[in-house]
Amino acid sequence: MALRSRLPEVRAVVVAFGGLAVWLWLFTRLHNALGKDPASAFAHARTLRAVERTLHVDVEPAANRWLTGHPDFIQPAVIYYRSYYVVVLGVLVWTYLRHSEVFRRIRRALVAMTILVLPVFWALPMAPPRLVLPGVVDIVAEYDPLWGPATRDPNDDHNHFSAMPSLHVAWSLWCAYAVWSALRVRRPRWALLAWLFPVLMIVVVVTTANHYVLDVVGSFVLVTCSVGVSRLWGRVVDR
Repeated sequence: MALRSRLPEVRAVVVAFGGLAVWLWLFTRLHNALGKDPASAFAHARTLRAVERTLHVDVEPAANRWLTGHPDFIQPAVIYYRSYYVVVLGVLVWTYLRHSEVFRRIRRALVAMTILVLPVFWALPMAPPRLVLPGVVDIVAEYDPLWGPATRDPNDDHNHFSAMPSLHVAWSLWCAYAVWSALRVRRPRWALLAWLFPVLMIVVVVTTANHYVLDVVGSFVLVTCSVGVSRLWGRVVDR
């Protein structure tokens, strides 16, 4: 009887997370298959660098030199770079359990974000700074003993040419938006602290030579559009 009484709760969890898990698996497969032409990726990277020089925001080499000159920060940066998977999952579970009124909205934003970014990866493959800029150190490849070497292996299944926009920054912005949405009324100070996560992620992806400054700008555009789509989606569902 106890098990039967809990079946609605189990069914609700499966509905909430099952479809999302299947979509994220499919998204990963599509992401790894799209925009893998090296010639286009390097050409787009050179164009983006020219734009950055014009705007005087081509700070990636200097940022990378700063990190390599401060070795005590290297391993924390690598761990932080890898951490967003855990944080995304934690935010999903936390909002589902504690802030159900926010969960559906941020889940829609997450799905919208992954849908909107796929055409960009297909149309605009982009080689990251670690593969383009002479003299930069590929921090993650050098200092991540488990998965680092795979980040520069052209024969593995991962997409090495999806720098624009930065999904690391986009995921971290999504996490901050979710926490801010849940806490901004009752605990506004804690809500503001959530935005430290993407701020530090921006520092990490630029100093490790994984993304350009304009990749970060693209992430802000992506998340803003995703939040807008999720709100329209919610209005349609409510009707």
